[in-house]
Amino acid sequence: MKKGWIVLIAVLVILILFVGKIIGVYNGLVELDENTNAAWAQVNNQYQRRADLIPNLVNTVKGYAAHEKETFEAVTNARAKVGQMTITPEILNNPQAFKQFQAAQSEISSALSRLMVVSERYPELKANQNFMALQDQLEGTENRIAVERKRFNEMIQVYNKRIRRFPTSMIAGMLGFERKYYFEAETGAEQAPEVQF
Repeated sequence: MKKGWIVLIAVLVILILFVGKIIGVYNGLVELDENTNAAWAQVNNQYQRRADLIPNLVNTVKGYAAHEKETFEAVTNARAKVGQMTITPEILNNPQAFKQFQAAQSEISSALSRLMVVSERYPELKANQNFMALQDQLEGTENRIAVERKRFNEMIQVYNKRIRRFPTSMIAGMLGFERKYYFEAETGAEQAPEVQF
């Protein structure tokens, strides 16, 4: 009878340790998942800041360069396209939706670059304090976006490494934790843009 109890206690201890390990892994994965969602929220926060600055910048430039209608429409349309997208943390698990989001943000960046080229053509605009302040804010926002993208990619790297390591990979697969996607550079970003006046 004593051997039976010893075996039963040993099995229970092993079972408790095993369940404890699964709970620990699950809680760690939940924490990493939430960290990636928080990093994603910060990226979105900076994109929203940029979207909020765009109308002010466009209106300031419009006053000086009324005949640059095509550029203004491109900026406004790109901003509207991003505004129509529903951005949730679930987008991180959907590669097509994630690529669409990145493409929309790239479109805004491209349109803003064209707007800045337009502004270079008007020396009186470049001297305007409102324009200079908006340009500085926009430049600061672009830097913040780059920093938040970097942090986001770092969080995704930690998360993806964790769910791919053994034995966590087995537990992550059973509990529904999936790989998340990185922000990637735009196609052609490795080449410096050509600015012509």
